Amino acid sequence: MPRVPPAPRILVAGVGNVLRGDDGFGIRSLERLRAGRLGSEPRVHFWESGIAGIGLVHELMDGYDALLVLDALERGCEAGRLFVLEPDLAHYRSDHTTPVDLHEAKPEGVFHLAATMDVLPEVVWIVGAQVGSCDDVTTQLTAAMEASLEPAVREAERLVVDYLATTEETHVL
Repeated sequence: MPRVPPAPRILVAGVGNVLRGDDGFGIRSLERLRAGRLGSEPRVHFWESGIAGIGLVHELMDGYDALLVLDALERGCEAGRLFVLEPDLAHYRSDHTTPVDLHEAKPEGVFHLAATMDVLPEVVWIVGAQVGSCDDVTTQLTAAMEASLEPAVREAERLVVDYLATTEETHVL
């Protein structure tokens, strides 16, 4: 009898600090995504990274086929602008000279370390929005970031659903 490959596993990681205003965007997005239609999907694991990148790498060691990172981004544009990024994973797999600060959860550092440890999934997306303010101690997002939450969640859902539908075809006998 042919062996059936395991169903794909996706890690959805919320990154950020909910006590620093807009930096909590990734965590707030994760909460909404988990409360939505994907919340009961057994192939999707939701994980709050906070600001410690090493924790996310540890989680990746459990083995995932795809990683979706939800985060506040600094891209030098208007606050709240939504981005969907697909990092160049070949770069992270080939560059083992970049120093990594294990105390921060910047995606680039996580990707470098995960690649070095051979736990970086084959598919990675970042869904995030341009940060407005992270200077004050507050649990509130700015209006621009608040307005970006639902579009970010819809985009994250679309990515996950499309990925699962595509990989389902390869996991059927």
